[in-house]
Amino acid sequence: MALYLTHSDCEEHATPAGHPESPARLAVLNEHLNQCGLLDDVVCRSPSLAPFDAIAKVHNQALIDLLISAVPVTGMVRIDADTSFSPGSLDAVRRCAGAVCDGVAASLSGEATRAFCGVRPPGHHAESSGSMGFCIFNSIAVGAALALETVERIAILDFDAHHGNGTVEIFQDDPRVLVCSTFQYPFYPYRYQDVERPNIVNVPMSAGSGSEVFRKAVVESWQPAIEAHRPELFLISAGFDAHEADPLTQLAFDDDDFRWVTQTIVDWADHYAEGRLVSVLEGGYDLDALCRCSEIHLGTLI
Repeated sequence: MALYLTHSDCEEHATPAGHPESPARLAVLNEHLNQCGLLDDVVCRSPSLAPFDAIAKVHNQALIDLLISAVPVTGMVRIDADTSFSPGSLDAVRRCAGAVCDGVAASLSGEATRAFCGVRPPGHHAESSGSMGFCIFNSIAVGAALALETVERIAILDFDAHHGNGTVEIFQDDPRVLVCSTFQYPFYPYRYQDVERPNIVNVPMSAGSGSEVFRKAVVESWQPAIEAHRPELFLISAGFDAHEADPLTQLAFDDDDFRWVTQTIVDWADHYAEGRLVSVLEGGYDLDALCRCSEIHLGTLI
C-alpha cells in the first residue's frame, strides 16, 4: 500500500503576488492527481501537525521561538528576501513536517511501504538555525530525525535543481545519514555545496546539463555511496524544478528523467530497505511540468 499525504493548511501559506512558490502549486497538483485517477490507487491521508519537540530535533529552539512570535495577524512578514510568513504559515509548515513524519512512521511500521507528501512550502534550504529560500522548517530532516529513533542508517536523495544546503548542514556530521544531492552549480543557495564528508555526496552540474549528465551522476556518484551505506529507509527531496520548462533554473531534464530516477530509487529501496521509501515535494515552478512529473513520480512509487 502507498500513502498520499496532503492538507489544505499547506495552501494557507501565502506568498506575494507573482511569487513562484504560490498556493496554486499545490491546488493545481492535487486537482491534476485526482483527475488523472492516481489518487484512486493510494490511501489519501491528512497529515498531523508536527509537534514542536519533533521540529526541535533538527532546528534550534531560538528559530522555533522566533517563528512562533513572527506569525502576523494579517498580511505577510519577510523571513528573508525570498521567504514570507503569513497567518497560515506556521500550521502549513507543521503539516509539511508532520506529513514526512507520518509517512516515515507508516513505512517503518509496515502500514504503507511508500508515501508521497504533496505539501508546500518546500523545506530543504532551511538550516538548523535559519529559514531561507522559500523554506521555513526542513521537513525531510524532521522526518529523518524521527526515523533514526527506529533504524540505524537512512539515505536522503535530493534531485531538486537547487542544492539542499539545509539538509547537508543538519546531517553533515551524522554518519547514520547519507545525503546525496544533484544540483545546478554555481547557483542558489551558494552554501554547503563543497562539504566533504563520507556521508555527503554533492554532485554539481552546470547550466544546460540534461539527461546524460544527470543519469551518469546518479549511477557513478550516488549508487556506490548507497551500496556502501546500505540504508534501511530512503527519503526523497523530490524537486521538479530541474525540468527544462522550469522558469527558475537552467537544467534540462525531461519528464522521463524523473521516471528513471524514481524507478532507480525504488529499486534501491527494494534491494536494501524492504521497499521503504518516503518522498516529499520540494521545488517545481512550471505548473504543467510539476503536475506531469509528480504524476510520473507517484505512479512509479505505487
